[in-house]
Amino acid sequence: MESELPQLGQWKNVDELAEIQEKQIPWILDRAARSPFYRSRLCSDVPSSVAEFDELPITEKQDLKDNYPFGMLAVPRRELATYHESSGTAGQPTPSYYTAQDWEDLAERYARKWIGISSEDTFLVRTPYALMITGHLAQAGGRLHGATVVPGDNRSSAMPYSRVVRVLHDLDVSLTWSMPTETLLWAAAARANGYAPDRDFPGLRALFVGGEPLTPARRARISEVWGVPVIEEYGSTETGSLAGECPAGALHLWADRVLFEVLDPSTGRIERAGSGQLVVTPLFREAMPLLRYNLEDDVEISYRDCACGWNLPTVRVLGRAAFGHRVGDTEVTQHRLEELVFGLPAEREVWFWRAKADPDRLRVEIEVGPQHRDAACAELAAAIERELGVECDVRGVDSGTLIPTESLTRIHDVVKPRNLFGAGEDWTKALLYY
Repeated sequence: MESELPQLGQWKNVDELAEIQEKQIPWILDRAARSPFYRSRLCSDVPSSVAEFDELPITEKQDLKDNYPFGMLAVPRRELATYHESSGTAGQPTPSYYTAQDWEDLAERYARKWIGISSEDTFLVRTPYALMITGHLAQAGGRLHGATVVPGDNRSSAMPYSRVVRVLHDLDVSLTWSMPTETLLWAAAARANGYAPDRDFPGLRALFVGGEPLTPARRARISEVWGVPVIEEYGSTETGSLAGECPAGALHLWADRVLFEVLDPSTGRIERAGSGQLVVTPLFREAMPLLRYNLEDDVEISYRDCACGWNLPTVRVLGRAAFGHRVGDTEVTQHRLEELVFGLPAEREVWFWRAKADPDRLRVEIEVGPQHRDAACAELAAAIERELGVECDVRGVDSGTLIPTESLTRIHDVVKPRNLFGAGEDWTKALLYY
């Protein structure tokens, strides 16, 4: 790579961090001008300074879709190492691609965990290995530090929850990577298979999570259930890892590798801190440079000092938490509700819930055992009415209602395709291998 990647702690203060960014901006502007999209947008006048960078328009997700598949490509096709697409369901693919040199940056950023990855670790990667980047990213980060990677793709029917529990237990898995919700499903599956999550998995030392908003209350409950730290990460398929958690529990943006800004969508104003939509410019991207790319995630960025001493900005990622549904005069969001559900006493063992926002009242169902049902429902209803000021009905349901027990214990029949069957065999699965 033409520019040397800065290492964590290479700067002493925010001013030195800004120098790293400013030094790299001309390089990434030159790189971007090599792609058809930015060559057209910038015309012949390629900016080369921070001041000119600050005048650039926003790159939107639609720009990536409109330039599918290779309109954003800034290197010859032969230099590409991988091609990816985001998990969006809007119908139009959002492409993303990386060179081998890009992958050095991606793997290093992912591996910046305060509980480090080492050759002593067995690392279960429980996110997709398909066109999305998340599984491949974790595998690259794990192998960078010599870990034994277990590719437990969560989109494959060959890896049901019963098998996840077996792998966690039998392989003495020490680190995992998944969405937060997955960790509670594992815990339920472990119990359904006769294991205690906080006792029967002694090799486990941390749960790495990302991919969905996580409230402090749910995070604390997951950590309590498993008896290990829960370490959060934030990123996207288009950019790789953008932020990771420090020992003090704050989520820090990797601002030595990516320039971060905040867009106020109502005014169009862009700042380096504050609240709004996250705008990113990866500073070391070869294959697909992105200039002021709007991720459209709602965030809060701050440059206040943190006890960890990393001297990196902190971020609060709200994601979809900023969106909700009206109940009466109140906007009810999943973020606020989740805090209340997981604020119930731990002994109630409420892990799974769902809610429906009707115009005049909120309906909530929680999985809870009969011995705790009345108390848990009364406590949650009181908390919702007190904190949100809405009418609500809270109903307790048996375990297995929201998350079917069969899905936690069954072993899927995964076969290779074949066409010839015996007289007593089911031939409806011919050609299907899942």
